[in-house]
Amino acid sequence: MFSPGQIVFAALFVIAFTAILIWMYRKDRTWHRTQYNGARWVLVFFIAFIIILFILKFLLKE
Repeated sequence: MFSPGQIVFAALFVIAFTAILIWMYRKDRTWHRTQYNGARWVLVFFIAFIIILFILKFLLKE
């Protein structure tokens, strides 16, 4: 289905992309902590909202 060259290219691409992604994240870690300080609370409230919707769905089911 894939030639050996394509498999090697895909493997090297995944390795390089992951390495660059990790390197860039580590480089910007302090900036992310200051810019996205309250983002965790947004995620918590979003998940809580989804859970409340599911609870209401099961409670109001007739």
